[in-house]
Amino acid sequence: MTQKLLPGTQAPHFALLNADGHKVSLSDYLGRNVIVYFYPKAATPGCTTEACDFRDNLASLQSSGYEVLGISPDSPKKLEAFTGEFALTYPLLSDEDHAVALAYGAWGERIVDGHVVEGLVRSTVVLDAEGRVTLARYQIQAQGHVAALKAELGI
Repeated sequence: MTQKLLPGTQAPHFALLNADGHKVSLSDYLGRNVIVYFYPKAATPGCTTEACDFRDNLASLQSSGYEVLGISPDSPKKLEAFTGEFALTYPLLSDEDHAVALAYGAWGERIVDGHVVEGLVRSTVVLDAEGRVTLARYQIQAQGHVAALKAELGI
């Protein structure tokens, strides 16, 4: 099991490839609040719902001072197809070896079709401008997640 992040702790650094194959680093976002959300697999029903929900709410999140990064174990090529198919307008990052998910506490046991499996746990971590955790939620539901997150953030 991985250890979940707690508010007030410094978020682990990462540098991952995006859908275009370019490296994106957490340090690129220093000075900005960042919502980092982890999702299990591109183009699946729940992940598509969540990704499109973030896309549809991106303007209000950004106008409230938040950037959005999505992270999954998918390859950059799969992320490119997912981004294109659903016109996603924020970076999706490839964590193929799930090292970042482990560091953020987003890798562990989850239930799939009634069976306990090890894998990516749908999670969201909000970071302040200095990269400290302000909010961390694990085992979340895709449907309605962004609305609940906005309510928690006062947006």
